[in-house]
Order: sequence, then C-alpha cells, then structure tokens
Amino acid sequence: MHSVPGIVAVGYINEAIDEGNALKTLDTLLLPTAKIKDVDPDCAQHYQDVLYHAKMQKLMDSEIVSKVLWLDEIQHAVDEANMDKDKAKQWVTLVIDVNQCLEKEKPCDILSHLKSSVSNTNDIIPECADRYYDALAKAKEHKSKSVSTEGSWLKLTLQDKYDYYYNIDSQETSWVTPESCLPKESWLMAKEIEAFWKGHKQREAYMRRRQTFIDNTKNIVKIQSWFRMVTARRNYLSRLQYFRDHKNEIVKIQSLVRANKARDDYKTLVGSENPPLTVIRKFVHLLDQSNLDFQEELEVARLREEVVTKIRGNQQLEKDLNLMDLKIGLLVKNRITLEDVISHRTKLNKKKHGEMQILNNTDSQGIKSLSKERRKTLETYQQLFYLLQTNPLYLAKLIFQMPQNKSTKFMDTVIFTLYNYASNQREEYLLLKLFKTALEEEIKSKVDQVQDIVTGNPTVIKMVVSFNRGARGQNTLRQLLAPVVKEILDDKSLTINTNPVEVYKAWVNQLETQTGEASKLPYDVTTEQALTYPEVKNKLEASIENLRRVTDKVLKSIISSRDLLPYGLRYIAKVLKNSIHEKFPDATEDELLKIVGNLLYYRYMNPAIVAPDGFDIIDMTAGGQITSDQRRNLGSVAKVLQHAASNKLFEGENEHLSSMNNYLSETYHEFRKYFKEACNVPEPEETFNMDKYTDVVTVSKPVIYISVEEIISTHSLLLEHQDAIAPDKQDLLNELLELLGEVPSVESFLGEGAVDPNDPNKANILSQLSKIEISLYLTSKYNIGDGEAVDGQSLMIKTKKLIIDVIRNQPGNTLTEILETPATAKEEADHARDMESRAIIDSQAPEEMKHSQSMIEDAQLPLQQKKRKIQRNLRTLEQTRHVSSKNKYQDILNEIAKDIRNQRIHRKLRKAELAKLQQTLNALNEKAAFYEEQINYYDTYIKTCVDNLKRRNSRRSIKLDGKGEPKGAKRAKPVRYTAAKLHEKGVLLGIDDLQTNQFKNVTFDIISTEDVGIFDVRSKFLGVEMEKVQLNIQDLLQMQYEGVAVMKMFDKVKVNVNLLIYLLNKKFYGK
Repeated sequence: MHSVPGIVAVGYINEAIDEGNALKTLDTLLLPTAKIKDVDPDCAQHYQDVLYHAKMQKLMDSEIVSKVLWLDEIQHAVDEANMDKDKAKQWVTLVIDVNQCLEKEKPCDILSHLKSSVSNTNDIIPECADRYYDALAKAKEHKSKSVSTEGSWLKLTLQDKYDYYYNIDSQETSWVTPESCLPKESWLMAKEIEAFWKGHKQREAYMRRRQTFIDNTKNIVKIQSWFRMVTARRNYLSRLQYFRDHKNEIVKIQSLVRANKARDDYKTLVGSENPPLTVIRKFVHLLDQSNLDFQEELEVARLREEVVTKIRGNQQLEKDLNLMDLKIGLLVKNRITLEDVISHRTKLNKKKHGEMQILNNTDSQGIKSLSKERRKTLETYQQLFYLLQTNPLYLAKLIFQMPQNKSTKFMDTVIFTLYNYASNQREEYLLLKLFKTALEEEIKSKVDQVQDIVTGNPTVIKMVVSFNRGARGQNTLRQLLAPVVKEILDDKSLTINTNPVEVYKAWVNQLETQTGEASKLPYDVTTEQALTYPEVKNKLEASIENLRRVTDKVLKSIISSRDLLPYGLRYIAKVLKNSIHEKFPDATEDELLKIVGNLLYYRYMNPAIVAPDGFDIIDMTAGGQITSDQRRNLGSVAKVLQHAASNKLFEGENEHLSSMNNYLSETYHEFRKYFKEACNVPEPEETFNMDKYTDVVTVSKPVIYISVEEIISTHSLLLEHQDAIAPDKQDLLNELLELLGEVPSVESFLGEGAVDPNDPNKANILSQLSKIEISLYLTSKYNIGDGEAVDGQSLMIKTKKLIIDVIRNQPGNTLTEILETPATAKEEADHARDMESRAIIDSQAPEEMKHSQSMIEDAQLPLQQKKRKIQRNLRTLEQTRHVSSKNKYQDILNEIAKDIRNQRIHRKLRKAELAKLQQTLNALNEKAAFYEEQINYYDTYIKTCVDNLKRRNSRRSIKLDGKGEPKGAKRAKPVRYTAAKLHEKGVLLGIDDLQTNQFKNVTFDIISTEDVGIFDVRSKFLGVEMEKVQLNIQDLLQMQYEGVAVMKMFDKVKVNVNLLIYLLNKKFYGK
C-alpha cells in the first residue's frame, strides 16, 4: 500500500505529465516523498516522453480501472529512460570510434572498436576484419560525396520513437532538437555500421552452406527422394486409415454428391427450355410401368367404385331416414300412421340387410350379362359418355333446357355419377370445366342484373355448393367449422337472445318463478315497449357482448382457414367474379366481392353453422339433438356474419342491434380481403397438370359407375333436346345418337332372357334391374387404333414411344446423331432383352391397361427398323410443323421431357388420391354406421310403440298385418255435423256460392272406412246426398307439417286443416 504522502506525490507527478512540462515533471520526480531513484536532471525531457507514453498506454487499456501512473510504474519508466541514455552513449561511442578510425585509416583498430560495442563478441569474426574495414570505408566514401554542408550533431533514434542528439565537438547531449542543429552527414550512423558487419556474416554463412550442397549433390538428391517417398507413404496410409475410420460418412458424402448430380440433372429436365438428350436418357426409366403402378391403378379403380357406390347408398339411406323422421314426427301427433311407419321400417331394414348390395351386384348381372349383340351398343354408350364428360358444352346446354326441378334431380344423379363425384384429379378437372361452362352460359343467358345472382337461386351455383358440401367437401367443412361450433355448443352457460320481446317474456317468467305470484307486467308487448325496461336492456347488452365475442371466434376460424377451402369452390368463385365483371363492366369491386361472399359464406358456410347436425359438422348420437338455445346461439352468429359478408347494417326492425354496426363494418373489411384472396387461384390446367391430350398418355382408361336407369334417362334427355344441344348435323353427338337409335327399355338394354316374360313379378324385377350399376370404360370414338394415326398429335405419341426405346440402348448426344449411327450387335441384343422384359410386364397388366395392338407391334421391331420408322415419322411430323430438323428435333425431345415430368406428378397424385379415397371411404363407412345406428334406434322406438299399443283398451286399434281388424275390435260409428256446427267449431271456414244462414241445411257424415286412416265424407243439402270425398289422415298430417292451414273439399268447401285433424282425433281415436 502507498503512504499518504506518496499518494500526494503520485498526484503531482501525474498532473505534471499531463501538462507536458518536462521541468515540472523533473521537480515532482525529485520530491522526497516520491522516493524515485536514479533521476538524472539532464534527461528531464526523456523522462517526460517515456512517462507520457506509459500513461497513454494505460488509458487505452479498457481492462485497467485506474488511469494514473503509480510510484512503481513511474520508477519503471525512469529506469527505462536511464537504460535508453546508456544505450545511446554506447552507440555514440561506436559511431565516433569507427568513423575516426576510417578517417585516420587505421584498419588494425576496426576489430577492437566493433567488439567493444557488441554484446555478443562471437558475432564479430576476426578473419573478416579487413573486409569489415574495406566495406565501411567504401560506404563512408560514397556517403561523403553527396554531403554539401557538414555539422557536428549526431542523431540516434531509440525504440523507433525517441530521438537523441550528440555534438562531437562540444560533447553536448539533448533529447530535443537543438537550435541550429546541423547533422554530421558524412559519418556512418550506428544502424549502417551494424548492417554492414551483420550482412557480411550472413553472406559468409550462405556461401559455406552452398558449397557443402554442391559437394554433396548426389547424397542430397537421395535423401530428398527417400524423404519424399516416406512422407508420401505415410500420408497415403494415414489417408487410407482415415477413409476406413469414416467409411459410413464417406458413403453418405458420395451418395449426396450423386444425389446433387441427379438433382441438377432433374432441374435441367424440369427447368430448361430445351433439355439435352443426355439428361432425358437418364430419366426415361420413369416412364416404365411397373407391377406397383398396375396394382395402384387397380386399387384406385376399386376404391373409386366403392366410394361412388357408398355415396349413392348413403344418399338413399339419408333420404329414407329423413322420411322416417317425418313419419315418426307425424306418429307423435296421430297414432293411426303407425302402420305406415312400420311399413317404411321394413323397407329400410331390407336395404340395411343387403338388398341394395344385391341390386348393385354387377358380377352376376350387368356388363357380364350383356349379350354379344349388345356389345356394340355398349361401346357406343361408352363413347357417348366420354364425349359428354370431356366436352362440357353439351351438358351445360342440357341443364338449362330442362325444368329446374327435373334438372336438379338430373344433376344429383347422372352428372355427379358421370364424374364419379370427382373422385380423382382428372374427373375433378372435367367437372370444374363443366361448372365453369355452365355458369358462364347461365350468366350470359339468364342474369339481367348483378343482384340476380344473390336474390335468385342459380342452378350452377346450387350444383357447386351441393357438390362441395357432399362427400368430398364434407371433411373440409368439418375442419373449417367443427372446432369452433363444438366450442359454442359445449358452452352451457352461453345464452344469446337478441329478440327484445323474447328477452322480456323470459324475464317475466323468471320473476313469476322466483316470487310464486302472477306478475303485474303485461305479457304481450312490442319491441319498443320491451326496450323501455332496464332489465331487458341489460340482458340484451350482455347477449350482444356474448354474440360479438363468439362471432369473433367463428370469423377468425374462417379467415385463418382460407387454404382449407376446396380448390373447386374457390375457382368457381373466381369464374363467377370474372363472368359478372365481363357482363357488367361498370360493377364495382365491392359489388363483385359481395357476390363472391354470397357463394363462399352465405350458400356454403352459413347453413352448416346454423344446422351443424344436418351437415355432419359435429358428431351426433342416435336420438341426440341440438337444443333450441344452442340452435338460437348458432343462428345469431350466422345472422351477424351474413350481415357482415354482405355489408348490411342492422336497421329497421333490427334497430336495437345498431350498436354492432361498427363491428359489422370492420368485419366486412376482413371478409372483403378474404373473398378477394380466395379468388386468387390458378387455372385447373395448372393445378391438375391436365390438357386435352392427357387421356391419350394415361395408362388406365377412365371408368364410371352408372345404373342402367341413368343410362336410359340420359339417352332419352339427349334425344329430347338434341336440336338445342347439337344444332350442327355434323356434330359428333348427333352421329353417336344416330348409332344408338331409339331409347331402349330396360329389358331390351339388358337383352333377351334377362327377365322371364311369364314371371308375374316381371315389373318389379325390371325395376330392380334398372338400378343395377355397370362400369363403363370410357373411350373416344377416334382413339388411336391399330391402323394409321388419325392426326399429327397421335403420330407424335407413337414416335415418342419409339424414340424412348431407341435412346435407352444407343448412346449419342443428339437425336440426329443416334438415328444416323448404325446400331451395334451388342446394342441390338440389349434392346431385344429390354423388349422381352417389357413384354412380360405388359402381359401381367389388367385388360383395360394394355397397349393397343399397333404399339405392341412397334415395340417388337429391331432397333435399326425402329430408327428407320422414327425417321419416316419425323419427316411426316415436320411437314405438319410439329417438329423441325433445324433444331435437331428438339421439339419432340421437349415433349418426352414433359411426359417424364407428368408421369412423376401422376404417380405422386395417384398416391395422394389413394390416401384421399381411403379417407373418404372411412368417413362414408362411419356415416353408414351412424345411419345403421339410427335405424336400430328407430326399430327400438317403433317396437316400443307397438308394445304399448297392444296394452291399450279395446277401442279400435291399428291393422298391423294389413289384412283386417283384430278380433273383438269395434268399428267407430259415423259422425254427423251440420255445416253450421262445423262453422261454429271453426272447422268449416266457408262454402262457395252459399250464404252463412244456409249452413244449417247442409250436413256432413264422416265415416271411418276399412282402410286405416281413410275417411269417407258425404255431404247432403236439404237431406239430398250431393257428393262424397275421401280423406286420408296421412295427407292431412303432411299438409299440417308443411304449414298448409286451409284446404278445400268438394272443390268449394274451405276447412281448417289443424281443427279438422283435431276433430278426427277426438271423435275416432279418443285423443
């Protein structure tokens, strides 16, 4: 530790250093309290410089906290300065002695002068003294020649930063530049003297070493050779061992390099405008069809058939179950319908236990049962349906030629069947082309103003929504809405009621329940009156807040799931927007996007939010249902989103919800952006990688599964509207219809012997046979046949196949080079072997995937003959401008490269399609299982009804067997009323052409018939029987269900349906 006086001295010294005053620094160094040793006053300036430099070094060091020089550091600096002084004196002595020796020409003294100034005397070689002298003398002589003025000052630089001055005459020294300082320029300085003797020493050593090498050249070469050999061997063994130690890593690196090379080649194949033949050759093997390809194609075909059949079966089951729901609902109101319910249950159970499978069993009946004569007709139907499928204009025109109710059924059955419910990429692409063509046709011919799309019910829009909410689009809706809808349903505390009157009534009921006394508040109030109560306002505001919160969740789910929307729906939205804009160029962007929103939200999503159980958005157990509160909550959310999507504010009767108008406007802007981005999709050709030639290069033929009844129905419709669909007599459709002739019956279509003509149940059997589904392998009427190609494109395809066979086995950089170079015997042998292998694989292919006979014959040609055929074909193609010899037929090579890319994409899409079909099938099986569970539930319910019925009193009960009344049952007596009495009860509302005072002269007798639920009603005027009419209680209940309040009897008597049902229940069934 430093003493206090010492610390004070340190402060003075540092202050003096900072001021830069050398004398003041000297004074502080000489302070007794500083105790600095060996301070020489003559070195005051040098002490200042050394101390200042030391302090600067310390200030620049960021790791040192203290920025002052302490006593030990100051003493070290002083010692360093003193050493510099001693060294300077030593060098001055050397310079003076050597230069004076040279001036006095005393060579004998040079050695002693040099040794006296060198720390290591061994560095001075005595034998070289004369040479030292001669070299220094020459250097001094040379330097003296260039001197013009001569002074007496010597200048030395220490540590490359401190200058020291010495006057040889006055022996004066200085650490600063003296006034009128003239240097002694003719003298050699210290560094020049040192350089001379050191350089001479190095040259001597070098010369001796060089002579040694010259004398031993042969030995040196041998040593170098041996050393290089040993080093190379050691490096080789080390490298070899390294490779052995890292064998796995090396294999991976090699694999990566090869993969990168293959990837670069594939990038060239995909990205290059003109990929070279050498690259194409590496990838032609991708065009080969393996057993796995065939198996996957067959599996896809099987799954498609199963999916289509399952869809149709589920649709029928759903219709029957909906009807069953209705009948059971009617049963609750009137037990007379139980017999009909049981009858429908029996029908349902037959379908459940396999009747539908029998009808759809095409192995025993269908294509295989067709006679040979019918085969030609079947092929023509295949060509007809291929034409309808690939040319959407025919079906688009046909849809608008039929009445809307008929066209809807045609769409739901034939059209979706024709496209296999878009079960693969090709059929989805073609179905979208139909939707696009039909929508453009409908807008062109039936839309007169922009809002017609919103206010009307366009046929094509209905088709698109129905398809995308069907089996394929159902999973999308579930993913889009299921989580948020389930969250709303699971929130038992959530209550949203924005109807002030209902809120008011619920509040009154709550008050009465809590107090046990009748409320003095009025029960029937208007909306305005209800809103005058603070309690109603508070509850309404709470509901609105809940509504905004829940709607936000649904909105976020929709907005964030844009990419989940089916591509087809988004594409049709794009077509809709563009078509409307084309027809109405003055329509604003907002108007167009509202129409898009009407499709995407209102028609597609809104119904699924309101009724998630009806669209399989949520899973429901048999007998389970959504409560009225839950339904109202969902309906309120859907209402807000509907207003937001159409930018419609709450006004008029919804004025009490006007506080949400700002929220609606904000939501609309989010929807607007969503609708705009939803329309931003590529064309189907790009998405599905399809064009008009895709079918020609596809391995398997397209197939549809269609019933005999649908084939006949389509044939009939085409003939009926033939002139409108195909007005040109030369149209291919007219040619095919002419070949088919008249519409066949089911029996004539299947051929003689399909049904026994004497079978009394013939009509029923034919009805069942008409529902048999057969598979039609669709083909174009102008497919590539066994003879010559029809056009240049088909010739191009055949030529490509020949080129692929040739370039596999014969090398060459261009197609021209390969075709002009004769094939060697080895190349011919390799080619023959490859063709044999392919023939074996092709023989294992299913019948519908086999190549045509002409292609098989081409494949069997020798290599040289194939090349000649290629040359002939290329000349023909050049004449039709498909290829050009100027670019060495690069056009056809580009087509082959495109086929390779498409084949890879096709395999990838096929795998995705397999997964999608399996997923769809699983979902359909789950749905079918749910329907079966529902059937079992209905069975249990009906059985319970029957058991309860048997335990009832002896009043007339239902005919369960359909043969007659049970023993002991009494028939109900007829009931007679006058018209006046019925009018008084409200059952009769009026009689045409008869005054009310005449009603007493009219009587009605209501009599129960032998048939359950059927009543005869006889009318009499003044005792004279006038007319008789028959009433079916089932019809009355159906009208009640459909909301029909008034009906006519005898074409003139108006009756109240609800009161008439009540009267029949009371008088005949004791209800």
